[in-house]
This record gives sequence, structure tokens and C-alpha cells, in this order.
Amino acid sequence: MKNKKDTIGKIATELAQKAHDDTHSAHDQMEESLSDWDKNIFECIDRSKKDYPGDFYLVVITKKERLLANVIRNYFTTRISCPTPDYDQTVYKYNKEDEILDFLWVIPSKDACLMLKDNAMLVIPEERQLLQFVLDFADGSLFEMAKRLNGETPDSIMLEE
Repeated sequence: MKNKKDTIGKIATELAQKAHDDTHSAHDQMEESLSDWDKNIFECIDRSKKDYPGDFYLVVITKKERLLANVIRNYFTTRISCPTPDYDQTVYKYNKEDEILDFLWVIPSKDACLMLKDNAMLVIPEERQLLQFVLDFADGSLFEMAKRLNGETPDSIMLEE
């Protein structure tokens, strides 16, 4: 067990010396996401209930630290509109009146999406739902869902980045 005074940088550096793999797989991303996930979700909801008069969306962005290749962080935010689907993103809709959290989608990293699409026929049953999210992201189905949830018309255009 690490000393409580060890910094994240020190721990990450030590781990990097043990493993030289500079990428994170969908499995790594899932494992990281599950650590303290529920606690962070409910803290984010509790903080946000007072900020929104009605339903809102909880968005979790997963980022790999640039300088610490083996550190992956999740950023929990809320917003009133459904976000545009993007890589490294998990989205929920919170129904404030009924206090129900609905899971909408998860999209892994770009590399993981490409790997899943390229190997779709080999995906194990436990990853089929993830594969479906990746395919729905690729064909625009998740974007259409986001537009529908935001009350936009199907023919509204996507903003240029």
C-alpha cells in the first residue's frame, strides 16, 4: 500500500517504470471508471440538484494525463442539455422529479472504438453493448438521440468544430 503522502505523480512515475505500455485499452478505461464511480456520480447529482429546476444530464469525461501516461481521470459534470456524443464520454439523464438516473451511452477512446469496430465479429458477449454504442456513435444514431432529447428537429445541422 502506498504512503498517503505519496503524490499522484510519484505513484504514476513508479508505475510507468514497471510497465512501458503507453496506451489504455477499453478494459483499462472501464476498470479506472469503476473506482469510486458511484460515489462521484451521486456527489455530482447532489451538488447539481439545486442548480437545475428540472431534469439534467450528467456527463463523465475520461482523460488520460498527458505527462503521466498511466494516469486516467474522470471528470463529472452536469448540464441542462444533452451533449453531442464524443470519444471518452459517458452520459446519463437525471429525472429530478422521480430521482431516476438513466444511463444513455458510453463511448470509449478513439483507439478502442476503432479496435471494437475492426473486430466486431470477435467481441465477447460482455462487450456487445459497448460495441453497439460504438456502432451507434459511428453511424450517427447517438447524435440523433441527443438532438431528439434536446428538442431539436432531425434536420438540424451539426455545428462545425
